[in-house]
Amino acid sequence: MEDGIMLVSATEMLKKAKEGHYAVGQFNINNLEWTKAILATAQEMNSPVILGVSEGAGKYMTGFKTVAQMVKAMIEEMNITVPVALHLDHGSYEGCLKCVEAGFSSIMYDGSHSPIDENVANTKKLVEICKEHGMSLEAEVGSIGGEEDGVIGAGECADPQECKRIADLGIDFLAAGIGNIHGKYPANWKGLSFETLDAVQALTGDLPLVLHGGTGIPTDMIKKAISLGVAKINVNTECQLAFAAATREYIEAGKDLEGKGFDPRKLLAPGFEAIKATVKEKMEIFGSIDKA
Repeated sequence: MEDGIMLVSATEMLKKAKEGHYAVGQFNINNLEWTKAILATAQEMNSPVILGVSEGAGKYMTGFKTVAQMVKAMIEEMNITVPVALHLDHGSYEGCLKCVEAGFSSIMYDGSHSPIDENVANTKKLVEICKEHGMSLEAEVGSIGGEEDGVIGAGECADPQECKRIADLGIDFLAAGIGNIHGKYPANWKGLSFETLDAVQALTGDLPLVLHGGTGIPTDMIKKAISLGVAKINVNTECQLAFAAATREYIEAGKDLEGKGFDPRKLLAPGFEAIKATVKEKMEIFGSIDKA
């Protein structure tokens, strides 16, 4: 397989999703098990998929080149035929450039904690770079709550006018804060702001919108957000919680002490299956099954 054929940018799959009123999941990867579980589920469900990599996860896996090579090799070895995008999640400007070099097919520049003019200037440069490399670009406006690799926000809503400024630069999809939070939602969370989403959608037209912090948002809210133009939903925490719970159960049941139960292939199998089940459940909710 040619290097370029294996990964696709996320532009096409998200345009189709927006037109078809469904969403494609971005599932963040942390290691080989995560990647294999998500790819296998996407293939089984005949669903397009976006593999998200935060800068912290990239570092943990020894670097973006390692990640890109592993993903491309797995697509080939596992005979994955559904569209797969490899996407930097919450990238700094420098991180974005590293992922271009490493062979990612999509990047997110998160300039949401910089002044809007700086966000615009950097996004503009990256629009050009991504066009040259056939990559897709996601930008972000307005802080999204919770914590993602040390960048904290307080469940804020984006300014629709700022969204339009960024959208008009030629990006491929936009993450706008609509009261969502990364990680577990607090008991006093006010819910998604559909008014903000509506206002952003009105000014950005056909541009696919992205919902970060997809873990813990009630299903009816997710479905409503999709009907209002959200075409990409990011999931990370939920897979981590499922993996941890299944692994804990295995060890608490003493299975690692039985026979070869300590073998990592056995020890990590319940967690692997738990990730698959979570991804499948999300794909069902998002409506992306059989959309490959």
